[in-house]
Amino acid sequence: MAVPAPLRANGATLFDVRVRRRWLAVLVPVVLIGLIEVASDSVLDPHLPFPRDTAFVMFVVVVLAVIYGSWVFRELDRLTGTLRQQNAELATRHAEVSALHRVSVAITALRDIDAVLRAVVDNARLLLGADVALLVLPGPDGEARLAASSGPRGSIDVSGGQPGEDFRRFVRPDHLVANLAAPLRYADRTIGTLAVAADTGRRYGVDDVEMLSSLASQAAIALENDRLQRELREMAVRGERERIAREMHDGLAQVLGYVNTKSQAAAELLAVGRVDAARVQLSELAVAARSVYVDVREAILGLSSPIPPDRGLVGALEEYATRFAEASKLVTLVEAPDSVRSLVLAPDVQAQLFRIVQEALTNVRKHAAAQRVVVSFAMEEDSLVVQVEDDGRGMGGGATPAEDWPHYGMRTMQERAATVGADLRIEAVEPQGTRVVVRVPVVAVSGRRVA
Repeated sequence: MAVPAPLRANGATLFDVRVRRRWLAVLVPVVLIGLIEVASDSVLDPHLPFPRDTAFVMFVVVVLAVIYGSWVFRELDRLTGTLRQQNAELATRHAEVSALHRVSVAITALRDIDAVLRAVVDNARLLLGADVALLVLPGPDGEARLAASSGPRGSIDVSGGQPGEDFRRFVRPDHLVANLAAPLRYADRTIGTLAVAADTGRRYGVDDVEMLSSLASQAAIALENDRLQRELREMAVRGERERIAREMHDGLAQVLGYVNTKSQAAAELLAVGRVDAARVQLSELAVAARSVYVDVREAILGLSSPIPPDRGLVGALEEYATRFAEASKLVTLVEAPDSVRSLVLAPDVQAQLFRIVQEALTNVRKHAAAQRVVVSFAMEEDSLVVQVEDDGRGMGGGATPAEDWPHYGMRTMQERAATVGADLRIEAVEPQGTRVVVRVPVVAVSGRRVA
């Protein structure tokens, strides 16, 4: 790569200066000694007999050595001071980087937002040499509240009863002789203040401002991450509530309406003496009641079937299939190769695939009139393929369930597949049966395939 001419000239000049200084440090003493010897032989010897000439030469050498040595020692002291200053700056930078690293690690873990904020204020107080450090956030009513603090006992007023505004309300006045504050900003919003204060009149420099601003940025990221995590958990809870409500409306509510209709029909038939017809209605009513019982058990089973980290999706579905088979009296198998069992799946992908399979099995039990159902996994190119195949009457291949029974769940499965970027389709199986196919794209990460 070509070096610009000004840089080459500047670099050459600096190099020449360093070379000249080194040679001067060697040549100057040699030249001086040579001049002294020449002067001694040509000038001093005729006027100063031995040993006076020798004493005079020694005196001149000592004077010149003291002058030259003083200059050399001053240069050494200057270089030593510069080196010490650079080492101190490097130590300070190292401490700052280490503090930011510790805070970043705490933010990444994000197990406890209060612990993260405490780490921020502790490091701010330590690195800036302050007496107190505190982080103030706006409360629900808009008033500032103390989120975290670090300082000696009695220096912080948690109630905010001290004179002043913003963070000053929480610090005793004698600790506010020198203070520095940095806003916590996320996007275009200010979400709090990080401040330090001392009881001496020290001055905060540019490096202090940069360090406090960096810590404030870390705290802002931690607070936003915590808020997003809480929103995701709330969204997940709302999503499951909506799913349960939809299934109760589309399934349980309609079946109970069917039960009510049958019970009224049976009562009317008994009232007119048509006992045999009433028995038929009561028999169908008993079938409906058993179906509702199985629905409720299955819903409870689905709610209590999390995916343990040590089991994975396939293991969780194998456990679920065992209990599903016992409740539905339907042969249920789960088949998966080792390549799928070792596949790393994101938590949301696992959860949605589990619910899709669960819904597909529910539809098989309710509508397919099947004897056997198989849940299979396979890798096809860059996709994970999950299939639920039954040997029933074909609810996806043109046949329809009995008119008296609601047909629901397809929309729910489609919505769940869409949330993780998966493709879902329903196929007819020859000579009979239905196959639900879910295809999820996967990518390679560090030699492992993940979805």
